[in-house]
Amino acid sequence: MEVRRLTGRIGAEIHGVDVAAPLDSDTVAALRVALSEHKALVFADTGLDDAGQQRFAAQFGPLTTAHPTVAPVDGQPNVMPVDGEGGRSNHWHTDVTFIVNPPQASTLRAVVVPAYGGETLIANTAAAYRDLPAALRAFADTLWAVHSNDAISDTVDSAVPDTVDSAALARRAEFVRIRYRTVHPVVRVHPLTGERGLFLGTWARRIVGLPAGESHGVLRLLQSAVSRPENVVRCRWSPGQLVLFDNRITQHYAVDNYDDQPRRLHRVTVAGDVPVGVDGTSSRALEGDASHYTPAPAN
Repeated sequence: MEVRRLTGRIGAEIHGVDVAAPLDSDTVAALRVALSEHKALVFADTGLDDAGQQRFAAQFGPLTTAHPTVAPVDGQPNVMPVDGEGGRSNHWHTDVTFIVNPPQASTLRAVVVPAYGGETLIANTAAAYRDLPAALRAFADTLWAVHSNDAISDTVDSAVPDTVDSAALARRAEFVRIRYRTVHPVVRVHPLTGERGLFLGTWARRIVGLPAGESHGVLRLLQSAVSRPENVVRCRWSPGQLVLFDNRITQHYAVDNYDDQPRRLHRVTVAGDVPVGVDGTSSRALEGDASHYTPAPAN
């Protein structure tokens, strides 16, 4: 196996591994080490289909179903379609943080690639945390945030824009058909490496104990550290490409720069553990049952 670093802070290309074949335990262990170091691993032209993507992801742990509320690919309950025609995720997020045990890892596979644009940005939230001034790190260590899938009910900007069309309203209704709210630490300790990372993204709606205005300001300030260009790798998709990223210590963003071209990725996620903060306290669910989506947390 050859690991080729993509940037100084995040991302590596993996060569010499046939991900379409069953991997031996040593190879899986080596990939785990590479994932812990580089946070996002890129595999070119894998030749995988939906079944193969699921077999690959399952070597890192039990799979979740496609999503707590969004419909899966037909006949593939563990595969979520990420389709530009079904709404564009051009916002920084970590997958499914509105439940108490979000996925530990996500895989994205290119199915339909536009002729230009449509890249995915992935950010290293541990590097973002390390970049903060010491006083701001100490402050962030003490904070907890409410994550929710319901933007209208849980953010300062509570009005539905006038420009939202009926298709977008239908997608929102599907997304919030089960309402989830969970309290997570703003600084999450990685269970394998012990690294601290900013656990935020678009599902983080407010800081516990702060008024709405101050909460919004703190979230914006900390989130701006995550998306600094130095912390980001840009994945330019090619047919059959697969990206595996550690969902516990990254955020990602689908760039909406491909006009009206088709773009489709398939996502398969690996079940995760309950986040733990700097003080050793675990996240807690406030609302919503996700047992149909993910196995019960190991801890």
